[in-house]
Amino acid sequence: MKKHKIAGKVVHVDVGPGCWGIVEESGREWRLVNMPEQLKHPHHKVEVVLEEVEEEFDIFMWGTPARVVSFGTITP
Repeated sequence: MKKHKIAGKVVHVDVGPGCWGIVEESGREWRLVNMPEQLKHPHHKVEVVLEEVEEEFDIFMWGTPARVVSFGTITP
């Protein structure tokens, strides 16, 4: 799968049961399938390496599904 190094803001999306994601400055939305607890702070800026994943069924219909490979926070 393709990997991406991105920077963006953490968001919690209230779709269905809810999901965590990151919105890049460009506006691209990533839905994280394995959001680390350390990153679950809405509006925090983060840098992450993501790997796109394929899902057979998606109830969220928001963002590109991806898993976190590595991460760090950005000091404001």
